[in-house]
Amino acid sequence: MSEIRQGLGYTEEHEWAAVTGESSVRIGITDHAQHQLGDIVFVELPQAGDKVEAGQPLGTIESVKTVSDLYAPVSGTVVKINEQLGSSPELVNTEPYDGGWMIEIEIDGSASQKVSTLLDAAAYEKLMD
Repeated sequence: MSEIRQGLGYTEEHEWAAVTGESSVRIGITDHAQHQLGDIVFVELPQAGDKVEAGQPLGTIESVKTVSDLYAPVSGTVVKINEQLGSSPELVNTEPYDGGWMIEIEIDGSASQKVSTLLDAAAYEKLMD
């Protein structure tokens, strides 16, 4: 069974969003997604300053099995990328909610309000059934 953490917002495309500040959100892929992909070998992410749009691709993730698009759960401007993924993409497999996070974005408005519009842990778990 995949780990689903409380307090995060989830998408049907298996991304998660965590509030990290009043208007900042950290984004990654779920434990379920990393299990489905298999061993991650490369992650292509936007650069700081790039804008991402909710529901639109923001980069790609490559495993030994496939290449998949990563989708933005919310809209905003990239303020930080996880530089460690460049040399250690396997962090997405071992720590999808911690060391394997992908980007942080600054949004217009309240981060907690935006994240609350996503699936909560219970709704995401039902999606997995």
